[in-house]
Amino acid sequence: MEVVIVPDAKAGGELIAEAMAKLLRRKPDALLGVATGSTPLPVYEALAAKVRSGAVDVGRARIAQLDEYVGLPAEHPESYRSVLRREVLEPLGMGMDQFTGPDGTAEDVQGACEAYDKALADAGGVDLQLLGIGTDGHIGFNEPCSSLASRTRIKTLTEQTRIDNARFFDGDIDQVPHHVITQGIGTILEARHLVLLATGEGKADAVAATVEGPIAAVCPASALQLHPHATVVVDEAAASKLKLADYFRHTYVNKPEWQGI
Repeated sequence: MEVVIVPDAKAGGELIAEAMAKLLRRKPDALLGVATGSTPLPVYEALAAKVRSGAVDVGRARIAQLDEYVGLPAEHPESYRSVLRREVLEPLGMGMDQFTGPDGTAEDVQGACEAYDKALADAGGVDLQLLGIGTDGHIGFNEPCSSLASRTRIKTLTEQTRIDNARFFDGDIDQVPHHVITQGIGTILEARHLVLLATGEGKADAVAATVEGPIAAVCPASALQLHPHATVVVDEAAASKLKLADYFRHTYVNKPEWQGI
């Protein structure tokens, strides 16, 4: 995989947004996979700025969701569908008709998982999937020891994850759902380009395990090593545990400009 070390989160957001813009200029109806959380916000902000300036047109673009709470109404302000509407679709001037995601309110949750996998395939597959990473190496809600061949499925949140997410629910853990639907690692690996963004010293160990460690289910993100086009964008703090950091800097500085990321 390619590792790109940037000065800070804003630079990482600009770099990835430009990669998305180039993709959309080449393929206007590209399907972009997006993630929630604070880490990808600089990407969405930079891409929205490009749309406002006329540098890229998202009129035919499509957005695909990575994961969703089970049992939380779609209109709930903390459902990931609502979060992505606020943080991605509305800033980009895109409508819900350009969005696809799993149905977290379905009576048959397993059926909804299978339907979402099929919907992604029927849409032609994800062209670029943006990912964050947890301090334990999880991607999506694929916690450590998730199958590296897993498909979109229901997962039970750990108590720590529910405690962490309680801040979005007025600090009340009882409001945090116990279950989520998440794209599996096998599903994620089917995207044509995977871009993982990590910032901050707290992600340094997970980044090192992902990039330089063995491929192992204990670090789900290490599965990116199996992908033919995976890019890991990290700031200096998140890169601080990489043994090959100097090599990664050298290769990026000397790569052909036309190659992009």
